[in-house]
Amino acid sequence: MQSFTEENYLKIIYHLAEKTGNVQTNAIAEQMQTKPASVTDMIKKLAEKGFVDYIKYQGVTLTEKGKNAAIEIVRKHRLWEVFLVDKLNFKWDEVHDVAEELEHIKSTALIERLDEFLGFPKSDPHGDPIPDKNGRFAVTQFIKLIDLKVGNQGTITGVSQHSSAFLKHLEKLGLTLGKQIEISDVTDFDGSVEILIAGKQINISREVAKHILTSSNGKN
Repeated sequence: MQSFTEENYLKIIYHLAEKTGNVQTNAIAEQMQTKPASVTDMIKKLAEKGFVDYIKYQGVTLTEKGKNAAIEIVRKHRLWEVFLVDKLNFKWDEVHDVAEELEHIKSTALIERLDEFLGFPKSDPHGDPIPDKNGRFAVTQFIKLIDLKVGNQGTITGVSQHSSAFLKHLEKLGLTLGKQIEISDVTDFDGSVEILIAGKQINISREVAKHILTSSNGKN
């Protein structure tokens, strides 16, 4: 059984590895807001327990055991986020910190019943896929809003930036999951994007557009 801190490390390594493969201790330290020396000590403990492989100066990789443990933590976190939004009426920018606490509950029976109670959801309130009890993710195809062309239509299906400030900004603009959008114009100068949504034109920056994920519905 892993401690809360060990579980947090495994989850962070898992998310970083999705982007970079081998994970450097400095990147983990930045995410954990701690010193690299403390990270090295924890990595050695995780290696002794068989959760990671660590080679000095080359970085950290999860073993199969470590990956399975990390995916289970991710599963619990995302299921709790669904529960908080769908059943307790939390907003999508409010659930992350609460789910960070709930993800450490150890009861497998509770999580299986939670999954069934929620109807076996395939994604969380931010559009991130939820693995099933065997650790398998549903295959999803995303297109970044920034990659859509003028005239393309799409449905907002997720975000790749989960900060509360970003989610509140999207909420204010009405750019939430399931909303239909159409690209009206893209400004050459700064890459800002003009969008038609619910009959209204809005303008968003390139920085915002690159973190909105869509399923494309093709051209109008």
